[in-house]
Formats: sequence, C-alpha cells, structure tokens
Amino acid sequence: MHHDAYRLLADQLAERGVDVTEVKAALKRQHVELPSWGFANTGTRFKTYAWRGAARNIYEKLEDASFVHKLTGICPSVAIHIPWDKVDDWTALAEFAAQRGLRIGAVNTNTFQADRYNFGSLTNADPAVRRLALEHHLECIAIAGQVGSKLLSLWYGDGTNYPGQESFIARRHRAIAFLSEMYAAMPSDMRLLLEYKFYEPAFYHTDFADWGQAYAICLKLGERAQVLVDLGHHPHGTNIEHIVATLLDESKLGGFHFNNRKYGDDDLIAGSINPFELFLIYNELVAAGDAAEGVVYMVDQCHYLEPKIEAMVHTVMNLQTAYAKALIVNRQALADRQAEHDILGAHRVLMEAYETDVRPLLARVREEMGLHPDPIAALKASGYEQRIAEARGVTPAGGGFPEGD
Repeated sequence: MHHDAYRLLADQLAERGVDVTEVKAALKRQHVELPSWGFANTGTRFKTYAWRGAARNIYEKLEDASFVHKLTGICPSVAIHIPWDKVDDWTALAEFAAQRGLRIGAVNTNTFQADRYNFGSLTNADPAVRRLALEHHLECIAIAGQVGSKLLSLWYGDGTNYPGQESFIARRHRAIAFLSEMYAAMPSDMRLLLEYKFYEPAFYHTDFADWGQAYAICLKLGERAQVLVDLGHHPHGTNIEHIVATLLDESKLGGFHFNNRKYGDDDLIAGSINPFELFLIYNELVAAGDAAEGVVYMVDQCHYLEPKIEAMVHTVMNLQTAYAKALIVNRQALADRQAEHDILGAHRVLMEAYETDVRPLLARVREEMGLHPDPIAALKASGYEQRIAEARGVTPAGGGFPEGD
C-alpha cells in the first residue's frame, strides 16, 4: 500500500519543484548520535526507576544502540559520559563498537554529581576544586583521543541559589580561565561544544544561562569552540529556530541535544510535544545549506517510564520526519513570497511542507537502504526487548542520576 502512496507523493512533490532524488539522498545521509545514558536506568532528580532489561554497562548500551542503528540506519555513533561509561581499555571499547557498526561520538564530562562540586566546578572559588575539575577534563580529552572522538561536550550545573551568594563576574572570570586552559590542551582537530541551561540545579543563576552566555565564551576561546543547543534548556516562548539561525550565521552552532518538553527540562521524546518547532528548526538547518555542515545531531533524553529501545526508535523516526518535511519546502516559492512581502503566502509554503504526510517517502528511503519500512514494527517483531529483559533482568535503581563518581 505504501508503494502507491509513495508514487502519489513523489508526483505531488515534483509538481512543487522538489527533486525527490535529492531529498532521498539527503535522508540517507542523515546522522543522529545516540546517548549511551539513554539505555540505562534513568529518572528524575527525585527517583531513578528500574526498567527490566536496562543496559548495565557501556557494552550493553552499545549493544542496544547498535540495534537501534540496525532498525533505522542513521545512528552510527554513540555519545559517552564520563565517569558513567569508564572502562579499563578504551581501545577495546572502540573496537567493540566498530564490530557492531558503531563509533564513539562526543565525550561528555561530568562535574555535577560529586560532593566536591557543591559550590561549583570550573567556577568554584577554591583553586583545588578547580584543579580536580580540570584534571577530569584532561582525562576526557585523553579518552576522546583513545576512542577516536573529535568532540568534547560540556554542560555545567555551576551557579548560585540566592542573590549575593557570589559575584557573577568573579565566577565568569574563573570559567574563562578554566576553559581557556582546557581549550589549549585539546588537539587541533577537536571541537568543544558548550551547552547552556537557564536553571537547575542552580536556581538563582547558572554560569552559562543562555545561548548568548555560551556564545560569548566560545568567541573568547577560538573557532573550535561552539555552542550546543539543548531543546529543553530555554524559557517558555523562546524562539529556538531564531537562535539556531543566528548561530549558523556566525559559524558557532556546534550541535544539538534533541528532546522535547512541556514544562521544564523534561527530556521527552523529540517531536512528541511540539513537532512544529522541531520542523522549524530543521527548516533553518536546511536553508543554511553548507553553513550547517559539521553540526552534530545528538539525542539527550530520559526515558524512565516508556520502553527505552522503542522510545529511542520513536525519537529517530520523529527526527527523520522533521528533516524530510524541511527538505520538501519549496525554497524558490518561499523566496518569491518573501520578496513580495506576501506574509501569509510565505507561511503557507512552510505549512504545505509541514502538513505533508512524508511517511511513504521515509518508508521508500528505508527500503532502499535495505531496512524494514516501519522500524517500530520491525522492533516489535524482533523480540529484542524481551530477550534483553530475560538476559539482564532488573538492575536496582535509586534516586537521582544513575551513576556517580
């Protein structure tokens, strides 16, 4: 049935001036990086829930990620988190990943769990604490080199809870000095991606509260320092696609942490709450053309009630859908309407693409890649979740994040 639907859709797109062959080629090149932590027991800051079959170590996380890649065909890399994913032999881990069609992606640092960071890590007034944090970052740089990663992903919970607690500027100067020393220690082919968050765990201020704060620091560091945009890290009403367009124009958009939210940093499945926003973000990325080369598309989600493998597959499919809809926007028609100040006409061009059912197109792309046209159906038929549940059982879970140091 979907073959007939695809032929009808292809004809419609051709009438709009869309090159379906180019669209399919772009969809086949799409790359979504999976998070290792998305396959472990996770939860909220109040409770981590045990999921039967959850990955217990980085090797099982890679096994699960490999299966998602097998179903979707566009997830060949996995981000790791240190110390959660620490192993004795990093070369062996990289080989283990390669044997499963994967490579290690971004290396994420962790300075938000240990008690020594209760007053901050890179912004801590105590130079001994800052030195320990720097040693951790240097360790992560070394790990990246051993696993073949060229990306260091940084997020900090540093901040204050009350007015007057500390000096904003003193903390900022400590952060700049810290990151400058770390940046100098990075290999010349490694990029630093600096993430921001306007609240939590610090609630009066965080040291990198928004994209402007992160952007300003990256400008001081150098061209290999770029901003990482997490879709859940903004106040309500923020025009994220405008931020994306600006950072692209400045060559400072390093990558994304894809998720979705209803209230705060909810880490829900990308596209599950606001699919139109996700489409508009991809629309800016497609419109940017070559300026979007090098942007890293990473998932950062917390699946604590829903089945983890199925949730990850849903995420990837939603990202494919948003990208496909952005690819079929009639760019010439949009430019013409904009030049004529045809406000609603330009809007209708975008809505025409957004409201198009691209499922037949994606099904055809998957078939041409040698995959099942419906990854969820393939997952259900595989019995994979049942097998890992039986093999792994239930790993006890507690409060907060899954692992500490």
